[in-house]
Amino acid sequence: MDTTVALTTLPSKAALINAFVGKKVSSLRTPAFVVNKAIVTKNCAEMQENASRWGARFRAHIKTHKTAEGVRHQMAASDSDRAIVVSTLMEAWQVIKTGLVKDGTVKDILFGFPTPVTKIPEILALKNELNGHGSSLRLIVDHPEQVSKLQAYAQANRASPWSVFVKVDPGYKRAGVVPGSLHFLDLLQSIQDASSTVELYGFYCHAGNSYGSKSLNEASSFLTDEIKTVSEAARIASSRFVATNDRKPFVLSVGSTPTAHVPSDASESETALAELRSAMGNNVLELHAGNYIFHDLQQLATSLISPSSIAFRVLATVVSVYPGRGPHGEDEALVDVGGIGLSKDTGPMEGYGKVVAIFPPEGGQNPRPPNKDGWLLDMDCGWTLARISQEHGILRQGSGGSAKLTVGSVVSIVGQHACLIAANHPWYYVVDSDGQGDAKDEEIVDIWVPWKGW
Repeated sequence: MDTTVALTTLPSKAALINAFVGKKVSSLRTPAFVVNKAIVTKNCAEMQENASRWGARFRAHIKTHKTAEGVRHQMAASDSDRAIVVSTLMEAWQVIKTGLVKDGTVKDILFGFPTPVTKIPEILALKNELNGHGSSLRLIVDHPEQVSKLQAYAQANRASPWSVFVKVDPGYKRAGVVPGSLHFLDLLQSIQDASSTVELYGFYCHAGNSYGSKSLNEASSFLTDEIKTVSEAARIASSRFVATNDRKPFVLSVGSTPTAHVPSDASESETALAELRSAMGNNVLELHAGNYIFHDLQQLATSLISPSSIAFRVLATVVSVYPGRGPHGEDEALVDVGGIGLSKDTGPMEGYGKVVAIFPPEGGQNPRPPNKDGWLLDMDCGWTLARISQEHGILRQGSGGSAKLTVGSVVSIVGQHACLIAANHPWYYVVDSDGQGDAKDEEIVDIWVPWKGW
């Protein structure tokens, strides 16, 4: 284990449980990140059902929550797949450290970032640790130099072959190579040349631009592009890697939370699946997604989920109010959460977050009774997080809003991007509610401590 990983310490879950479990949400110091376990469970089950509808494997990305508890929820929904994606080596080491590999919860880890050549010694140590438990490590490559360094290190250390996905680019232009391009062909050639130490497992792509989808039809189009991209990559590779009795079919791994929701709709699923079957041949389909465990405003904007699928909220306290201060005379208010607690990510929906519940100061009157549908998420509450700096958040009331905020009120905010928001909090307060009670008086039933660092 790397020294940085070994020296990284986290808050004591036992001490946090002792301090907070059994208390009410209303007693929390703000800002606070609250997770609804009931919705997490439902979201995980639905995503696994999506993969099952297509007869696909499912690989759960854990970067959104970075917790042992979250991994167990994701894997509990799976009949047989025990595969995950991590964004950092720290996540992979912590999966091992928390016993998730030893007890068989996780059997296959993909380091979902193109292989950093400076970290190959640590990656080999990770691989050896996983192999010792009968589990596998997969890597991503998108440059011949990565393959060359992996080959050299395996030879120098007499290591077993590396298992790699080639990252292909469906047009997102974040990482990966375009099938058929000279760079792609050079990369395939480098893998062929290193075949004794580097084995091609499959092709992986991620349509991050699918987060801009506004409909199921648009998300389906992005998924079709992903499928065509990996299928074309596999077709080219099959012509270069001569089929033998011992060569397994390629694994074609596609997905993002929006595109992974496509199988949930029968008509869109049937159309996309027909294209899939004609394109992918005998290769194996794998869906991957991660944000679905919590969801957020970016996902809500795709129209593929409802507010009742959003499993988190950030609590903040109203510190000051400014009647009529907005650019068009709107009321504004200052809350004690800014970019550090909510991130500065934006999305198709206005602002950095939406107020979904308002709780008055002790003894005060609620200006708007909570909505009883969907974990009390009232998307028409009328207040938007319009401006944000490091620790300051400025709420602005919309033109149709009528609920007034008072100093000392606590507001629940759903932000744009759950992954970055969760990463800002030292622990998550967990409730287990179906939305039929008063969100302010929900009881904390657990604490999840996310892994930090890289």
